[in-house]
Amino acid sequence: MKQGIVLFGHGSRNPAWAEPFHLLRSEIEKQQPDAQVELGFLELMEPSFADAIDRLAASGANDVVVVPVFISAGSHVREDLPKLTEAAMASHPGLRVRVVPSLGEAPEMLAAMARYALQAAG
Repeated sequence: MKQGIVLFGHGSRNPAWAEPFHLLRSEIEKQQPDAQVELGFLELMEPSFADAIDRLAASGANDVVVVPVFISAGSHVREDLPKLTEAAMASHPGLRVRVVPSLGEAPEMLAAMARYALQAAG
C-alpha cells in the first residue's frame, strides 16, 4: 500500500498565510524523506483539495491520510471535508481516503500548545 498525506487547510487571499503549511510539509519530509505530502486548500488558494488528491493518485498512492490543519473542527472539517473525500474516492476507484482529527484536537498537539503557552508566559 502506497500512502500519501494531504495537509488540508481553508486557504487565504494572502499567500503568506500558507507559509506554516509549507514548513509543516518540509518538516514531515525531513522526518520521513520518502513521504508523499501535498497541500490541499478548500478555497482561495492552490492546489485545491481535489488537485492534491489527483497528484497523489497519479504518483501511485492508494491510501491517503487527510490531516486537517485547523485548531478545531468547524463546518469546513465536519461538513465540507466529508463531501470532498467522497468525491475524491468516486473520482479514483480503489483509492482509500481517511480523515484524522484536526491538529488542534489531537492530544499531543494540545500538550505541545500548552507547553508553548506556558513557556511564552515565562
